[in-house]
Formats: sequence, structure tokens, C-alpha cells
Amino acid sequence: MSEIAKTVGQRIRNYRTQLGYSQEKLAELSGCHPTYIGQVERGEKNATLESIEKIANALGVSLSTLFEMIGSSESGKANIPLQCYELIASKTPSEQEQIYKILIEMDIYKNK
Repeated sequence: MSEIAKTVGQRIRNYRTQLGYSQEKLAELSGCHPTYIGQVERGEKNATLESIEKIANALGVSLSTLFEMIGSSESGKANIPLQCYELIASKTPSEQEQIYKILIEMDIYKNK
């Protein structure tokens, strides 16, 4: 499957787990089948925009947030900010806060 399908699927999984939803719960809220949710999260299905919209609404996330920064890098170049965003987004809010504090401390140390 395409990289965009994998990226969007991972983001859906991140938002779902942050909310404490199972795939079945997300399926119920979005009107999609649980198997379909799993396939979308793994990037195995090329979901329709309508399905993505239903899933985003069930997660309480806007489509613009779900697609934020996708496709913003130059072809063939690693997009480090996007990779950092994806890594941090996959963590719990508590872990995100800890990572942020670590980055602030590193920046302060670097600028001494």
C-alpha cells in the first residue's frame, strides 16, 4: 500500500488508542466494520474519503488535522520534523509531555 495510506492509518490508530477506544468501538462510532478499521490502520486498505471522514468524526479530529504535514517534504528527502511528529503523536499525552520537557532541557543545555 502507499505511504499515505500507512501514515493516515497510523494516525488513526494513534488517535484511537489515545482515546482508549478499541477497533470495535471506533467501528461502532464511525459506522464502519471492525475488520475495515484494522485494515485501514495497517495501511492495507485504500480508504475512501467518506470513510476517512466518518472515522475522523468518530475520533473528534478534523480532516485537516488527520492529514496535517502529509506530503510536505521534498521527494526522496527524509522529513525529520514529520518523523518526530509521528513518533510523538503515537505516545500518550503523559509521554508527549515528558518528551517535550526533554527537548526543552536539551535545547537549554545546547545554548549554554
